[in-house]
Amino acid sequence: MRISTGIEGFDDIIQGGLLTERVYVLSGPPGSGKTTFGVQFLAQGGAMGEVGLYITLLECPQNIINDMSNYAMNVPTLIKMKKLLFADLGPRMEYGYMDELNEFITTDYNVGRAPVESEAPAPSIVFKEIASYVSEYDVKRLVIDSVSAIRFTTKDLSLQEKEMSRFIRNLKKLGCTTLLLSEMTDPTAYSTEQFAAHGVIFMHNFLYDKTMTRAIQVIKMRGTKHDCNMRNVSFNEGGLKVEGYLE
Repeated sequence: MRISTGIEGFDDIIQGGLLTERVYVLSGPPGSGKTTFGVQFLAQGGAMGEVGLYITLLECPQNIINDMSNYAMNVPTLIKMKKLLFADLGPRMEYGYMDELNEFITTDYNVGRAPVESEAPAPSIVFKEIASYVSEYDVKRLVIDSVSAIRFTTKDLSLQEKEMSRFIRNLKKLGCTTLLLSEMTDPTAYSTEQFAAHGVIFMHNFLYDKTMTRAIQVIKMRGTKHDCNMRNVSFNEGGLKVEGYLE
């Protein structure tokens, strides 16, 4: 079964949408549109009655809510309907921060050891928190922003790769269609999560013919016919729009 991403023009290049209950990696540099893609994906599910959960490990959830509310995604309405949930699993902010966001962010769970001040969470802690939300709220669409912010317990690269593979393998068992956002500084260097995921999407933001250009590229999509060519991406009142091939 395939589901619509809500990204105008994108579903057309992946045979109608993403295969459900799989894990996809969305990589790109700052300003390429990763956050907008993620929230647009969740908002599309919310409009169809599916609960979506946005996990933030870096950005303040309120900032994301404010920014995305400028689009015609009905973000505030979906939040009030509890079809769109936000959870902050990153380093804890200043005192009183979570109290101010109770209206927007679910805080029912206290699973495992909460991250201490300025400490990034470990993969196991992140997974336990996510699994609790998914079970309680019957989450069908999940976005994790970003996998780059997860703290590894070892500096050994091979052990880090094993730990990340284990994290993604457990995510696959949750029954959600999941987007893992990740930072990309070198599009020729592939990461562990990109090898382990069912699909990999690159978003680009670069200088092209003296103009800053945004583009999208499907690198990997198991079970789906696709090409790997870049396509132009623009922003409109509804969010992202995928257009023709980059010439």
